[in-house]
Amino acid sequence: MRWRFLLGTALAATTVAGCVGTKDIEAIQSQNRDIQRELANAQEMASTKEEVARLESRIDEHTSALLKSEADVQVGLQRLSEQIEQLEANLADTTFRLNDLSQQIAATNQELRAVRNSLGAGAAAGAAADPSSAASVPDDPGALYEAARADYVRGNYELAILGFNQYLEHFPDSELADNARYWIGECNFSQGNYMQAIREFDRILTQYPRSDKLASALLKKGYAYLQMGRDQEGRIQLRSVINTYPGSDEAALAQQRLDALDRES
Repeated sequence: MRWRFLLGTALAATTVAGCVGTKDIEAIQSQNRDIQRELANAQEMASTKEEVARLESRIDEHTSALLKSEADVQVGLQRLSEQIEQLEANLADTTFRLNDLSQQIAATNQELRAVRNSLGAGAAAGAAADPSSAASVPDDPGALYEAARADYVRGNYELAILGFNQYLEHFPDSELADNARYWIGECNFSQGNYMQAIREFDRILTQYPRSDKLASALLKKGYAYLQMGRDQEGRIQLRSVINTYPGSDEAALAQQRLDALDRES
């Protein structure tokens, strides 16, 4: 190194100090001081390099730890996102089932009120004609409808279909005729007879243009197509519910089902 060379030169110059003048001695002493400063600087730089090396090593360690932590966080976030998506799908399915159940309960309550009114009117008419027959009205349409509806609720779908068909045969123009046709479709749907269910729902759409079951019939028709794997036709029916009956419970159910289909695809 340069400082060693300069130091050697200075030492050599010192041995011949007696042969040179004062200025030469001063120059040599100045060189000595310069060499000492350079030596001190070199030692300081060596110490600084070691510190830098240690700092770089610590930075590398911290960087590796941070990168590992970030990777772990990303994996955790991905798992959390997947869990949230699954929970949302489960919630949408539960909401769909609850809304469908609420719809059926509301329809049942409405029909029970109609049956009670019909039973009351039939009993009053029977009592006026023959007081002894007031307690039994075997040909009452409300009683026949109520029996078929009870069979449906209990899962006796064949008996329910038989009862509703009998109701339609004897009372085709009654207030509950469209409901009877709708529940025949529901019975077939519950049995997995989806094509027959679609036919029954179509009959409601064509034969009872003022029925309060139109939206429900169109919705269940879409469900039937989806159950048969005919997704495109099912989607068309569900969109028709949304466009034809906006703001209805059936439209909300149709939208939920379409959203679920989109998530699955």
